[in-house]
Amino acid sequence: MKVALLQLDLAWEDVAANHAGAGRLLDLAAASGARLAILPEMFATGFSMDARRIAQPEGGPTETFLKERAAALGLHVLAGVAEAAEPLPVNRALLVSPDGTVRRYTKIHPFSFAGEEKVMGSGGEVVTWSVEGLRVTPLVCYDLRFPEPFRLAAEETDLYAVIANWPERRRHHWSLLLRARAVENLAYVAGVNRVGEGDGLRYLGDSALIGPWDETIVSATGQEAVLVAEVSAEVVAEARRKFPVLADRRPVRYRR
Repeated sequence: MKVALLQLDLAWEDVAANHAGAGRLLDLAAASGARLAILPEMFATGFSMDARRIAQPEGGPTETFLKERAAALGLHVLAGVAEAAEPLPVNRALLVSPDGTVRRYTKIHPFSFAGEEKVMGSGGEVVTWSVEGLRVTPLVCYDLRFPEPFRLAAEETDLYAVIANWPERRRHHWSLLLRARAVENLAYVAGVNRVGEGDGLRYLGDSALIGPWDETIVSATGQEAVLVAEVSAEVVAEARRKFPVLADRRPVRYRR
């Protein structure tokens, strides 16, 4: 399957402008032959902590936009959005398919360093989705720092899709952790980050698709980009046959 990583320059809290920018990159992804396109975390607004104001209801403008583009382009689209919920809004990844199906993952680890846990709720489970036979596990930004959800889903995952607003000041951690998660789980990791400036922070993107053997398949820094590459469930299966590290796990012994 061809997968497109859409590295987008987000306009701060400007939903219409971000829909327009995302639409342009989605057109390019579809023209490239991609079947799955991935947009950054909270792509419609940027990583705003004014959560109750920016959060949209399920079925709101951004979900509607994604459904329309997915149907028109015949494309599966994975994208981040802040959605209304109780007691707090939540930071979600949505997978929207051409037939209108919408699946949701809620970020498990709010970014407490920026106070996200005070304005956003936390998700309760790791999920894995089948996209035309490719097993995709979504995660959101700060989730990348925690190996546990990756490992929990490893045996059922071909591609981890990590969507983010990860700032320049910690860019080396981003690249290092993407590679670590690919190596330790022998799977593809697609890290899709934004570029540009928002709320006083600078973002360089550094979006990348990392292969099961730590190979950087595609990457981009500093500007908008549509990164397209092929991924294969068989490549993951073959890597795990050649180096069966997951079979050597001893979960029952991992306790003090």
